[in-house]
Amino acid sequence: MQTVHQCNGACAEPDSDTEAGVGQGFKLGCISCKRRSEVKASATVEWYFKAKGEVDFVQIYTFSEMGPTIENEHFMDRLDWNGSKRSNDIQDASIYILNVTLNDSGTYRCFFNRILTYENYEFTTVVSKVVYLTVVDKATRGTASIVSEVMMYVSIIGLQVWLLIEMIYCYRKIAAAGEEALREAALHPHLHPIMH
Repeated sequence: MQTVHQCNGACAEPDSDTEAGVGQGFKLGCISCKRRSEVKASATVEWYFKAKGEVDFVQIYTFSEMGPTIENEHFMDRLDWNGSKRSNDIQDASIYILNVTLNDSGTYRCFFNRILTYENYEFTTVVSKVVYLTVVDKATRGTASIVSEVMMYVSIIGLQVWLLIEMIYCYRKIAAAGEEALREAALHPHLHPIMH
């Protein structure tokens, strides 16, 4: 189930997907709407990752006015910026993982470090979002999936056989009724004046 947090008319904060397949690409969604669109702002974004079974987060990605930086060797050449473009007022900090591996399962956290610029002062806010990612090997399907597919085919074949039997039964019944009508007409021609 996907939840959407509504901020204002132009921005919504949907939750990120949480399951990826090995070898596929996956978008880690992270959106933080600025509450007042008339206030000028700039933001930098930092992404952190904690592998399944690990205790500590490690920084994996930074996006600032200087551009993107992959901070961790494990993700080298596998992360792409998929967020706000051509603006320092970043509200979408989503990144895209290329060629997902089982080792990418874990907890991801993005931080928006936003500076709101008012007429006489600046105000700094930090917003954090968490994404729990589970990576599944698409080649090994679950038993329930295989059983349900087999049952679907068995049901389809069973229904076709039943339909064939019903058609034969109905054809025989109609043919027998037709023969009976012809016999009846032959035995009692006075009842069927059209037959003469």
